[in-house]
Amino acid sequence: MAQADDPKRPTGPEQPEGEALLWPFSAAKLAMDACLWWLDRGSPEPGEATLDWTTANRIALDLPTMRLRDFSTRSGGQSALICAPYALHRALIADFAPDHSVVQSLQRGGIDRVYLTDWRSAAPDMRYFAIDNYLSDLNVAVDEIGAPVDLVGLCQGGWLSLLYAARFPAKVRRLVMVGAPVDLSIESALSRLVRNAPNAVYDQLVQRGGGNVSGEEMLRFWSRQLSPADIAVALQKELSDTEGAALLERFNRWNAETLNLPGTYYLQIVNWIFRENRIATGRFAALGRDIDLREVRAPLFLLAGLDDEVVPATQALATAHLVGTPPAFIAAASEPCDHLGLFMGARTHVHAWARVAEWLSSELVGALARSA
Repeated sequence: MAQADDPKRPTGPEQPEGEALLWPFSAAKLAMDACLWWLDRGSPEPGEATLDWTTANRIALDLPTMRLRDFSTRSGGQSALICAPYALHRALIADFAPDHSVVQSLQRGGIDRVYLTDWRSAAPDMRYFAIDNYLSDLNVAVDEIGAPVDLVGLCQGGWLSLLYAARFPAKVRRLVMVGAPVDLSIESALSRLVRNAPNAVYDQLVQRGGGNVSGEEMLRFWSRQLSPADIAVALQKELSDTEGAALLERFNRWNAETLNLPGTYYLQIVNWIFRENRIATGRFAALGRDIDLREVRAPLFLLAGLDDEVVPATQALATAHLVGTPPAFIAAASEPCDHLGLFMGARTHVHAWARVAEWLSSELVGALARSA
């Protein structure tokens, strides 16, 4: 969690709930006031994660950008690859705790082969890694698993999954996008914040991190500390009993284990995606080829949070109008939850994630092939 108030620490106006947990951009605004205070500080590399995974897994691949984690319970059957958000926090967001785990919800829905992108914190030699590096390693992971896969993109992992599906349409059987920002012409507090901050702020943030963006700095400068009540809303769980206290402690530890981001990757997201809206407007080039979202014809499931201030439901659901998937093969659902509640909320897992798993297991693909 963010540190208690420090009279020496600059503060900023309150930001949308959940933004500190998943988005790196808000730190730029606070960095304007903090520039001189942090000028001589280094960018420490966070250590390895200290929290155990909820679900048993093994490392299937060890790649420059990620560890590909294999949660499969058997070798046969259709595979689902969860593309975690690569932002401030670790991929444990997808396997946080029993009844709060995307991995387990998919398994309970009958999906036996489940994989996850466990993104690495950026080391100094990763400072020039770009979005293409992450798409390239995602492609290696898909080839290792065996195409076509079902891609399940969470938050920023959603737009990365969408880019991948447009670049390699034959390798994606179905696509699930959960709380994913794509069309940034649809207003949100986050998109306004990113657009309004001066360019120099972002460049300075990268320079102070030695070419990377420090997750520790972003968390340290976050001005709004989430209360136990806020966390209870996100987890959709009463936290006053013994089990709840353990969940609260686990959340606080997860929140404190931040990731550094490569500066090049970070600036591309800020400028290309949030400021210039290149994905939605057809001006994004991925791995040497211009991306046309109309090339995405795979069945699509969009999940949004009705109380999501980071990626409003209208923004999360607008992707349906950008892709080439026939409308009959686009499913959409919204849940009464905030941003984190989409991934961690107990009720969301009972309702929405059970539906996602059922949809992934249904016979839509054959019908889509016959309609093409």
